[in-house]
Amino acid sequence: MAFVLQSVLQAPQQLQALPAYSGEGAEADADLMQQVLEESGKFVAEVVAPLNRDGDEIGAQFRDGAVTMPPGFRDAYQAFWQAGWPALACATEDGGQGLPAVLEAMLFEMLSAANHGWTMAPGLLHGAYECIKHHASDELKARYLEKVATGEWLATMCLTEPHAGSDLGLCRTKAIPLPDGRFALSGTKIFISGGEHDLSDNIVHLVLARLPDAPPGPKGLSLFLVPKFYEDGTRSAAVCERIEEKMGLHGSPTCVMRFDEAPGWIVGEPGKGLNAMFVMMNAARLHVGLQGIGLLEAAWQKADAYSKERRQMRAPGGTAKAGEADLIEQHPAMRRILDAQRAWIDAGRVVAYRTALELDILKHHGDAARREAAGRWCALVTPVLKAAWTDQAFHGASACLQVFGGHGFVREWGIEQIVRDSRVAMIYEGTNEIQAIDLLLRKTLPDGGAALLTLLGELSADLGGDEQAVRAKSQLDGFASFLRERLLPRATTKDAPADLPHWLADDFLRAVALLLMAWAWARIGATPGAGTARWQTAQTGFWRWVWPEFGMRVAMMETTLAG
Repeated sequence: MAFVLQSVLQAPQQLQALPAYSGEGAEADADLMQQVLEESGKFVAEVVAPLNRDGDEIGAQFRDGAVTMPPGFRDAYQAFWQAGWPALACATEDGGQGLPAVLEAMLFEMLSAANHGWTMAPGLLHGAYECIKHHASDELKARYLEKVATGEWLATMCLTEPHAGSDLGLCRTKAIPLPDGRFALSGTKIFISGGEHDLSDNIVHLVLARLPDAPPGPKGLSLFLVPKFYEDGTRSAAVCERIEEKMGLHGSPTCVMRFDEAPGWIVGEPGKGLNAMFVMMNAARLHVGLQGIGLLEAAWQKADAYSKERRQMRAPGGTAKAGEADLIEQHPAMRRILDAQRAWIDAGRVVAYRTALELDILKHHGDAARREAAGRWCALVTPVLKAAWTDQAFHGASACLQVFGGHGFVREWGIEQIVRDSRVAMIYEGTNEIQAIDLLLRKTLPDGGAALLTLLGELSADLGGDEQAVRAKSQLDGFASFLRERLLPRATTKDAPADLPHWLADDFLRAVALLLMAWAWARIGATPGAGTARWQTAQTGFWRWVWPEFGMRVAMMETTLAG
């Protein structure tokens, strides 16, 4: 992780070029970043990781409207926020530490790898913090901003309703004005992560709802804040009706929340609820992509360790003595699985950490053109990161289970829990199919591909002249030509079927993900220190076992375009 951050991406140099991290007292140097990473690792390993199995096997318990979290979860969370971990990237004036967003991103990757269920609780904090900071009234900020920034109070994102799913424009929850300036919220929300629990002393619910005169559809939605407890200690009418019995993620309560004329405050302007909520959703999508990387890392670690100690049969060219079996890692089929996942993890870190760095550049850089480039990166890469790496977390973890043979299918090794826990990341915060539609139909076709073509050009120009860089540049330039000459003319012509881009979207996103990986591996390969066997093996795994999918995805798009 440190090698990617400091050597491949040269994050300290990039951050110290920003005013926020270059003045007296500003902290973004390599030593400080390394210290934060090391302390993060210790806390996660010693406090959070040991709770993972109980979180799965005991799970969150629901009774009479209350949720009791698995043993140790509350103590771990109290230690987490009191040590200042949720506040890493929040502004100092709000009770935060003012550190770069990339350090927070890396912390949450570790947390997801160690204990996905526990990590769901603080996972929405930074998005809620940004939402309140940029959209709430001064009165609401005074009451809630610091509590959310520090993590003393946890937060939820109440969007989905039983009949609506991902189509938020169908939401029916009502907000009726009250004489005191608040609003009475009534309606039911489903799939609310952490809607009720005993981790923190209060929960801040951010709820999409409609005012009485609101038009139908997304433009009629406003955002409201409803706490679990008000300042006088009374409890709000935000009621947890039940928690879902799920395939995995048992340590995180997924709640059905009913609001019975619960008084709350509007956040932002009437009818602008989705604008305010998207601050949370975009932050959440980056974190979900990091969940994918962390979960795949956890699966790979388990499988790699097992392959180094378990012996099975004779491997081609194996080194076992006569009459003995070889280690699993010596079998080509198992090596292929492990090397392919390693290639996804390492490239994913380059892409994800670069995205977090771009968030800081977008916020703090003095040059408007550089901020525009950062915004372009975040808009185009975030849906790819969310979709491709959560998809690989599930399928890659399933492949890692294969390394264990029959032992992977039993609970004691822990790999089957990762397979179950990782599956939901492909669904929440906008399904992976929705991410693909967003990338192609909303962010590529409307501007004639200008933003994506610019990004592809920037990625190509970023690379040097070594063999791997030349190979990656050729693929980036070739895909840009395919986009200009084949996809855009066909998909945007007047006689093109209206549903054509939808058929293309999933293959399109996957192809872009593989191009980002090619760029990432070229960057890694050009970095001093990447010549060790550890990096060379994963690099070979990428070009040999992962990259060939790119040709298949382009061929599938060509077939679809030909109709």
